[in-house]
Amino acid sequence: MNAPLKTGETVRAVGFSDAADLRRIEGFVAETRASLFHRPAWLQAVEAGSGQRAAGLVSERMGVVTGWLPLTEVRSALFGKALVSSGFGVGGGILAANDAAVQALASHAEAHAAASGFSGVELRGGAIPQTWHSWSDKHCGFERPLAADDEAELLAIPRKARAEVRKGLGFGHKITVGRSTGDLVAHYGCYSESVRNLGTPVFPRRLFKAMLNAFPDSSDILTVWQDGKPLASVLNFYHEGSVMPFWGGGIFAARAARANEVMYYELMLHARRQGMTRFDFGRSKTGSGPFAFKKNWGFDPVPLTYGAWAAPGALPRNIDPTDASYSRKIELWKKLPLPVANMLGPWIARGLA
Repeated sequence: MNAPLKTGETVRAVGFSDAADLRRIEGFVAETRASLFHRPAWLQAVEAGSGQRAAGLVSERMGVVTGWLPLTEVRSALFGKALVSSGFGVGGGILAANDAAVQALASHAEAHAAASGFSGVELRGGAIPQTWHSWSDKHCGFERPLAADDEAELLAIPRKARAEVRKGLGFGHKITVGRSTGDLVAHYGCYSESVRNLGTPVFPRRLFKAMLNAFPDSSDILTVWQDGKPLASVLNFYHEGSVMPFWGGGIFAARAARANEVMYYELMLHARRQGMTRFDFGRSKTGSGPFAFKKNWGFDPVPLTYGAWAAPGALPRNIDPTDASYSRKIELWKKLPLPVANMLGPWIARGLA
């Protein structure tokens, strides 16, 4: 339903069955050079891969798009209901040309959440309304330019981490890059074992397949092999000149073979050959092991600002794996046989969007 505001902005829900409307939003995202997680295609892939419904609000003035809020309607028996911008992303949030559009989109998101029984709205970046709660101390992003050639890329890695990469290269691992069913099977095997070992439920395999289908020209899987066995694998996106290794991991044997180190170095080389100029190492929890790993690779942490609005009387959902209330559950999950973890994990993880 359209809603004219005193500011002159009109806000309406986007119809995901309207291809022309989606093209307009995709155009706005491209013009503003916004994140991958702002793209309607991302939301559609999340819905196809997890069942969490794609939604979104667009603001307009005199027929011209002035703002966009991508949303995933997360419904989970374990983690509650929330509007998330954007589901399974590390970015998203309100994308707007002016302050009036920010406030208009925020007000309508609040109304939609309250009317539909969601506990609140979560924004992963973007413009945060002044009246909403915001924080910048929980996650950091890591990004730097790619080097001019292979040797320069290796030398850009600090000495200790570079030594680990050299050790890995000495094993002569086979490297493959592709988007086939075989690539996806190898990736899921490595990734699912990796997250089980960390005590985290694995995402549905169909989520990864949906992402590859949604971004046929800007995604792939790089895998490191030894003796015909996949050791480490990562699913990557290419957006606005940056490569983004997004879902990656390795089996237990990957550590001794330095397969993870080789994986990221080889991805840097591959991405440069594809015309990318930056390496976006994604976000990590401040002070965590992955946070330290990325710093050791020469990436400077940049705090990420997130925001949230809670419906009156509602408790915000808690999906922070470092929260003390999850510590025992994580330790128990690490002990599950991998087939059991892979059977139960997707049902749980779909609520962690």
